[in-house]
Amino acid sequence: MSMEFIEALSEIEREKGITKDVLLEAIEAALISSYKRNFNTAQNVRVDINRTTGVIKVYARKTVVEEVLDPRLEISVEAARSINPHYQLEDIAEIEVTPRDFGRIAAQTAKQVVTQRIREAERGLIYNAYVDKEQDIVTGIIQRQDLRNLYIDLGKVEAALPLTELMPTDKFKQGDRVKSYITKVENTSKGPQIILSRTHPGLLKRLFELEVPEIFDGTVEIRSVAREAGFRSKIAVYSRNEEVDPIGSCVGPKGIRVQTIVTELKGEKIDIVRWSESVEEYVANALSPSKVLEVIVFENEKMARVIVPDYQLSLAIGIKGQNARLAAKLTGWKIDIKSETQAEQEYGRPKTTNADVMHQDSVSID
Repeated sequence: MSMEFIEALSEIEREKGITKDVLLEAIEAALISSYKRNFNTAQNVRVDINRTTGVIKVYARKTVVEEVLDPRLEISVEAARSINPHYQLEDIAEIEVTPRDFGRIAAQTAKQVVTQRIREAERGLIYNAYVDKEQDIVTGIIQRQDLRNLYIDLGKVEAALPLTELMPTDKFKQGDRVKSYITKVENTSKGPQIILSRTHPGLLKRLFELEVPEIFDGTVEIRSVAREAGFRSKIAVYSRNEEVDPIGSCVGPKGIRVQTIVTELKGEKIDIVRWSESVEEYVANALSPSKVLEVIVFENEKMARVIVPDYQLSLAIGIKGQNARLAAKLTGWKIDIKSETQAEQEYGRPKTTNADVMHQDSVSID
């Protein structure tokens, strides 16, 4: 060890942000283990590295006693006072025991400790950088794939995109760029572990926040998202400014904003509906693109009975119940859909005309 080594630690402190004292203390602790291992001793020892010159010394620490029973751990009063006349019984005396070839061992140990601490510091910086990006979108390049994950290069770290979190329409190959949603960031013994998703509803929400300035600045608010990734999604929006149309803002001029999102999601259909404090109105909007005649709310059961024209029943329910299922997820209400004929037979509800169709505020994008 030398002054050059101390200067190198100072350089690491400037570049990596790891203080020199922390590194020296870690090296000293590691050298104690190295000394005991290489010189086969059970002595209590202390290693001291001069902070200016880099000179290393090893001191055996022994308790001052009247009668020595274990010379590895104890020293007599007479022997201790020959080193320092001020030693008293029960004091800890330190005797230098630095081996001649300890410098070689010290240099190797120091290199290992510094390398490990730099790696730990870099991992810590990466973790801190990405833990703040949890529930956000990142773009990376696909590096490889195994039986469980796609591995995405995010620059300074590799993230895992589980195959179960891919949309059915996703088809990627090595080298492709992909946008994903960060669902979890963990600090593990192997470094930061970042888990991604392409199916999470948060991906759709963040895409709208990125594409629609009115959402980004808070004028338009996303109140709810329901998604069946790769097939269809519903998003409920609300404007704090009566002069701003939340649906029009999301669609954008000539549909360019929402179309950008549809393209990113490989053609996933998106229904944009207006959120309303009125449950009847909100449920009707959520069932877009189906037309609704009437919504009857049962507060205690948190259930809404929806009457639709006979010719709209299949559209209201959707393929395999998808439209009704997404509407229920979006609103948080159970939805019981009946055709006009069914309602007349079961509840005696009179048939209506098309003029009686409820006003609905929504748009569907294919």
